Amino acid sequence: MTIHTLKKGIHRIFTGLVLGAAIFSSATTLATASTIEGILKSGELKFCFEAGYVPFEMTSKDGRFIGFDIDIAKHMARSIDVKFVPVNTAWDGIIPTLQTNKCDFIGGMTVTPKRNLKVSFADAYMQIGQTVLLAPKLKGKISNYRELNHAGYTVTTQMGTTGAEAAKKYLSNAKVDLYETSADAVLQVANGRADAFVYDLPYNAMYASQHADRVVHLDSAFTFEPLAWAVRQGDAEFVNFLNNYLKQIRGDGTYERIYNKWFKSDQWMKNVQ
Repeated sequence: MTIHTLKKGIHRIFTGLVLGAAIFSSATTLATASTIEGILKSGELKFCFEAGYVPFEMTSKDGRFIGFDIDIAKHMARSIDVKFVPVNTAWDGIIPTLQTNKCDFIGGMTVTPKRNLKVSFADAYMQIGQTVLLAPKLKGKISNYRELNHAGYTVTTQMGTTGAEAAKKYLSNAKVDLYETSADAVLQVANGRADAFVYDLPYNAMYASQHADRVVHLDSAFTFEPLAWAVRQGDAEFVNFLNNYLKQIRGDGTYERIYNKWFKSDQWMKNVQ
């Protein structure tokens, strides 16, 4: 090999390394571009949720979005002097809405391994689990979720939720009907067209308290589900912000105050559609 040929080979390798490093650097920068920068630049904090998740996100009689998650997100926006912008989104399309930058983060999402492949999660802000609402005809006949795992029973839940995953996993022998909204799914049980509804404990507890004559609540959760804020993958700066914000509101009493408003009082119920 001549010196000239050797130099040309080294030049090609060096050029390739530089080009590869540039591409890698660009991709990394794109993946980790901080949402915080965009929020501060636009002056808006865009919060993704699905109204109807009681008592986390709901629509009031006068058309406002209210609930535990809404109050937390509004407080978060005020704490950094930006405008709170609600983005009400169908649950089965909420991750694509986040990924396409139509919102900054998602509230009320259970952390699962499959979801974690698509989004990054901040620390959990609440622990919940799945419970069952029964048709009154089954009161005294069904005492736990396992007894529903038979072909003669119809179980409903909302598509794209951990309730759907739990129903398919633990009640595979039953007929599982999926609906676009939790309201449509639970209505099948309340109206006598299905035997049971599987969904998150807080929602089921509230629904049972309002419709005690139409459903029976088996209130022992049979899954462990941490709720957390979801952000676009690779955004460590925003995750860091959310984690520290959560520590702050838990330490200064804000979290407890908002929690008590929505989970230890029923005064808000008169304002909900």
